[in-house]
Amino acid sequence: MMVEDKILVWKFNRGSKDALRRIYEKYKDDLLGLAITLLKDRSVAEDIVHDVFVSFAQTTGTYHLSGTLKGYLSTCVANRARDRNRLRSGTNTGLDVVEALGSSSDGPTEHAIGSEESGRLDDLLARLPYEQREVIVLHLHQGMRFREIAKALGISINTVQSRYRYGLDKLRTILNSVVTK
Repeated sequence: MMVEDKILVWKFNRGSKDALRRIYEKYKDDLLGLAITLLKDRSVAEDIVHDVFVSFAQTTGTYHLSGTLKGYLSTCVANRARDRNRLRSGTNTGLDVVEALGSSSDGPTEHAIGSEESGRLDDLLARLPYEQREVIVLHLHQGMRFREIAKALGISINTVQSRYRYGLDKLRTILNSVVTK
């Protein structure tokens, strides 16, 4: 875990609103991007991220971090997204992850190219079953290890690896069919 996060959590547990604000500012864009990728609905994704931070804020004084702060918050977002997916009818809006993750350091050309590429990747990921998409996004986008994903989702590491492998295989198949057309 990063030293900065340890200090922020320590301050947060002692009631520092500034520490909570800094945690929010540090991770909100990544978490929103994750939620949008999983849910395909920016409005619902924003609600999920808000709910996660409200719940996190309520743990002041009792929160104990055993892994990384980003991993913990990402897991919370993924769990809430999964719960929301169970309740939804399954309609997707197809919003790009780039809306949440646009880099201010890129110029207009780089941003347009990045938006187009991210949009394509987002569309490809949307074709995967939710369980495969979830594992791929947590591993590649959020940088979580398979062991962390397994613990967070309450499934075996073998199941995580299988979902990841089958998801990548399906992405390859989809890409190959697009290229040959």
